[in-house]
Amino acid sequence: MTAVPTVRNRVLLVLSALLLALVPAAPSLASAAPEAAAAGGRGGGAEVVGVTRAGDRLVDLSVRSPSLGGRTVPVRLLTPDGWDPDDPAQHWPTLWLLHGCCGDYTSWISATDVEETDSLRDVLVVMPEAGWNGWYSDWWNFGAGGDPAWETFHTRELRRLLERDWGASGNRVVAGLSMGGQGALMYAARHRGMFRAAASYSGAAHPLLDDESVDRIMGFFAGRGDDPRRVWGDPVAQRRIWAAHDPYHLAKRLKSTPLYLSCGDGTAGPFDPPDATSALEADFNRQNHALAAALKRAGAKKVTTHFYGAGTHRWEYWERELHASLPMLLDALKVR
Repeated sequence: MTAVPTVRNRVLLVLSALLLALVPAAPSLASAAPEAAAAGGRGGGAEVVGVTRAGDRLVDLSVRSPSLGGRTVPVRLLTPDGWDPDDPAQHWPTLWLLHGCCGDYTSWISATDVEETDSLRDVLVVMPEAGWNGWYSDWWNFGAGGDPAWETFHTRELRRLLERDWGASGNRVVAGLSMGGQGALMYAARHRGMFRAAASYSGAAHPLLDDESVDRIMGFFAGRGDDPRRVWGDPVAQRRIWAAHDPYHLAKRLKSTPLYLSCGDGTAGPFDPPDATSALEADFNRQNHALAAALKRAGAKKVTTHFYGAGTHRWEYWERELHASLPMLLDALKVR
């Protein structure tokens, strides 16, 4: 059921329309603060409560999410040429770009040339906030669940809002770096059919590989003073939950999805100072090789790997790898 607009929503609607009218080249966003969405699933009722024009083709949505405890979080859209969310006939192919740990929804725009990439001018690019260290997961929270539930927010609430009010179609692919690489693979595996292809750049592809890998990701989970067991629980006592979020253990669910896996080996490469090293990249390199082997054993036939040797955990590599994987991603979207 669609909720009746509140007075506050009507005010937001008018203010957003007036602000956007000041941008001559902007498409019409008369529905800038749409009615609350019956997002369904756990904690339905996510709604867009604000819209900001962030650039010529950039629109930032402020989304209030029950799955995130009622907090409002941003989502950045890189819009295609001719995009008009008020036209119900528009349904654009969609690329989800997921940020890494310690980044945010602005990272892909600020750190790469994605905004100037001509091959994306016919695609709606979705760059959602996923928390400083949210790990694209509904946190276990010692069995209580609840806030944050990033996976539910992205795959249910946000997906439905975008397809209902913002011109997104059900034709989707996903890509991400580091934490977002794990998220891209996990979403493709755990929500089979939601994404036609997935790409992971220096992704956390097998967190359960060994004690070093477990300790490293637990260190990320503990960022900003969190108890690291809040995310997936204890890696021994809650191993089933860990495995359910580990792409290596989801290989059979990924075997029919076109995939792109890339990673450096942690030594100095073309974008690094001569003496640079990255233990993180070296760990993820071992994890990605393990995942590639698991996919081969599972019978996957649509896996492209680019394990390029020298290279650390840097944006210059991820920008390059995005461009290298775009032909595969766009082919899956049937965008030429």
